[in-house]
Amino acid sequence: MNREEYISSLRTDMLAMVEEYLSPVALRYGYSDTPLEANIKWRPLVLVLGNYSSGKSTLINDFLGANIQATGQAPTDDSFTVITYDDTESENNSIGVTEERDGQFLLNDLEYPFESLKKHGQRFVSHFRLKKVNSPFLKNLAIIDTPGMLDSITERDRGYNYQEVIGDLAQIADLVLILFDPHKAGTVREAHTSLRDTLPNRTFEDRILFVLNRIDECTSLMDLLQVYGTLCWNLSQMTGRKDIPTIHLVYSPQAGSASASGVKRDTNFLYYLKNQREELKQAISQAPRFRLDHLASFVETHGERLSHLLEGLISYRTQLRRFRMKSGFIGFLVSITGSAATILALRAMDILPLTDPQVVLGAGGILALIFFVIWTAALKRFSESRFHRQQMKDIDKLTPLENQTRLDSWKTIRELVNNYLKKTLGRFPLREIRKEYSEVQRVFDKGAKEIREALADLSNIKDDESEEQDE
Repeated sequence: MNREEYISSLRTDMLAMVEEYLSPVALRYGYSDTPLEANIKWRPLVLVLGNYSSGKSTLINDFLGANIQATGQAPTDDSFTVITYDDTESENNSIGVTEERDGQFLLNDLEYPFESLKKHGQRFVSHFRLKKVNSPFLKNLAIIDTPGMLDSITERDRGYNYQEVIGDLAQIADLVLILFDPHKAGTVREAHTSLRDTLPNRTFEDRILFVLNRIDECTSLMDLLQVYGTLCWNLSQMTGRKDIPTIHLVYSPQAGSASASGVKRDTNFLYYLKNQREELKQAISQAPRFRLDHLASFVETHGERLSHLLEGLISYRTQLRRFRMKSGFIGFLVSITGSAATILALRAMDILPLTDPQVVLGAGGILALIFFVIWTAALKRFSESRFHRQQMKDIDKLTPLENQTRLDSWKTIRELVNNYLKKTLGRFPLREIRKEYSEVQRVFDKGAKEIREALADLSNIKDDESEEQDE
């Protein structure tokens, strides 16, 4: 088996594992609105974010080799655009857009992993579209261009929750590019919110690349250093990291460095700097190679979170069963005690002169049953309602949170556990959840380990090109 066949086989196995064991649980308990495998069955995705003037469209056009996206200093496009490869076109044809479809098509065609975005409403749908392009750069990946981030904008202004949308897209993306420009080096409010809150909760740090674009518009080397320092400071404040990640310094030779404002520039410093556009392009082209690692992380992450969710429900149900046993035992004692006290009182008052032991026992049994029914119908229901309220109040005590990994996992599923318990009032079959927990835990423990071992074996398998060179 060659490398490509091995990768295909491994990817198929992972998708089958998710579809059989994780998706049913995710759908049943509200963890996901759509099957989990729908998010990973398509090609590798590169999500491009940035200020409206950061040069996203110019960068994408340079990589694709044609003017596919509109460019300009002012906001030119307020749509989320999925740009993918059209393999029906001949490579000899000039590069260009071969087909365009609207958001309704993207959300309803099961070939694409965007069905879960329907929840963002019609306004979002009208700002979502597909472009097919016959650029060789897109053969093994797809790019999602996004509306430029703005400084003073609200959900009401856009008509949809921008942060939620980019969070959902970042969750399924294999690579996230965040572009800044010298004029607004990380000071835009939406960028601040994205880096501080949205992206850390929806993707991993190693999938994010930071880019300082349009550096040719700095007036001098000193100006560039000041911009770079400002961006580093802003990133440290937004991400909370002391170790600033690599920032790619790029500019577009095609765009030119002429200033519309007529500001005099000394761009001789560019001679001493390496334009990292090619390195960035190479990093983007590596997205397919990261895909399997990301799929493995996908299985591990969702396996762990679903396991934790079920663990919380099992804990609640187990405690409820103990409470019911304790409450039932107390009810039994109260019924026996109440029955005996009633018999003694009746005999003492000569209301019922009971002398036959069998009659006394029979009457006592009937009275005990009456007391127990009253206990079950009224006091037991009241006590269980109180137990439920107390458990909901102390929901963070349902599972041990002894380390940061557990805390992070619980943070993502806490509200789901809360909602499910509110909806069911704790009335759900414990045996079924335990079975589901066992299956999900096996995927997390054994399945994820086998995937990592298979990925390690992958490094020993040569691709077709290497085999040809050896021959």
